[in-house]
Amino acid sequence: MKLQQLRFLDAVVRNNLNVSSAAEELYTSQPGVSHQIKLLEEELDIKIFERSGKKLTGISPAGYAVLEHVESLLNNVKSIKQAAREYSMANRGSLSIATTHTQAQFILPKILQQYSQKYPRIDLQVHQGNPKAMCKLAANNLVDFVLASETIDEFDELVTIPAYKWNRYIVVPKGHGLTSKSEISLADLAAYPILTYMLGLTGRSKLDRTFQNANLEPNVVFTATDSDVIKTYVKLGFGVGIIAEMARSGPADEELACINANHLFPDSMIKVGFRHSRHIATYQYEFLHMMTPYLDMDTIKELVHTRALNDRNEILAKYSVPTFQQLLDGDY
Repeated sequence: MKLQQLRFLDAVVRNNLNVSSAAEELYTSQPGVSHQIKLLEEELDIKIFERSGKKLTGISPAGYAVLEHVESLLNNVKSIKQAAREYSMANRGSLSIATTHTQAQFILPKILQQYSQKYPRIDLQVHQGNPKAMCKLAANNLVDFVLASETIDEFDELVTIPAYKWNRYIVVPKGHGLTSKSEISLADLAAYPILTYMLGLTGRSKLDRTFQNANLEPNVVFTATDSDVIKTYVKLGFGVGIIAEMARSGPADEELACINANHLFPDSMIKVGFRHSRHIATYQYEFLHMMTPYLDMDTIKELVHTRALNDRNEILAKYSVPTFQQLLDGDY
């Protein structure tokens, strides 16, 4: 049995049993992948895949049993290499982060600027996309860390640590009727066309549930992935914007009024997550500490090595997760 065969097997499964896609990912040939998997099946004396002619149609019961160990073994191999690299190339390596556009634009720049000043020889990689896809990258051990809101809790493979709490702001053109109200209600918002994030992005599910719980149906007329795009269409008179507080101000926002909406919506939480079996290098711990500065390094290391969610929650119960503003002001 060769490690290469296990990598081929893992790639085929991750590519929905498409051998050509797996071969392309691994920079090898499709016949080569098929041949190595056939050799592995012969050595193990089982059929890992079910077939219709040459096409793979499913995973056999024996295949599922083998795959449980393959994933763990490949993760351990990766951890061994990372641990060795930490000693052979001190403070050299890479830090890969998967996240949404909002975090990449409004949270990471300041943190990664400080980080790169401390670790100038570390190669920084930021992957942007929808939260589910980004969490999947971390769950499959393809990136070091993921930053995301509610979606991250759907992935049992990830260890998560709260970074900060955030809420929402209402954005309207200056002079809009909502700016004259002493306190805006959900009913006030529901009376206007609403512009906000697409489903699955930046706490959208909590926003929708809040209106539902109040027996109100928001008139969402425009959705986007990018806060700046939402603001642009608010300026054009499409309606009232609801955006993350991290994105409330920018150099081109003089035409807009921003109204705090934290009395209307429950807080959302940004968490940093990583695959539970992943080896974390010293320089990567520093990134974790920058994302969760309310925790001391010893506590962070304890959380990293605590798999059970209840046990992590017990450790975190002694700490108060800062709001976005507190994180920004260093007040935690």
